[in-house]
Amino acid sequence: MKRLCAVYRSPRKEGMYLFVDRDRPLEELPAELLAGFGKPELALSLVLTPERRLARADAATVLAALDEKGFYLQLPPKPGGDAEPVP
Repeated sequence: MKRLCAVYRSPRKEGMYLFVDRDRPLEELPAELLAGFGKPELALSLVLTPERRLARADAATVLAALDEKGFYLQLPPKPGGDAEPVP
């Protein structure tokens, strides 16, 4: 399964990224998510497959979240550890 994704960075919290389908309007995301995230800044677009290696997230987990919730929020890493994904 291939998916075209847009990845946005948060202007409020370094290391926080939001993955969405590239063609999905951001206005369709939950208002409370966007309120906490800040105005999304496009970081990159990519083709996401379950086998693709990502720096801080499992691609299969990201794809499952896109199917279930329509987005995946990658939190910044904890001091001394990796970021925990939002289920």
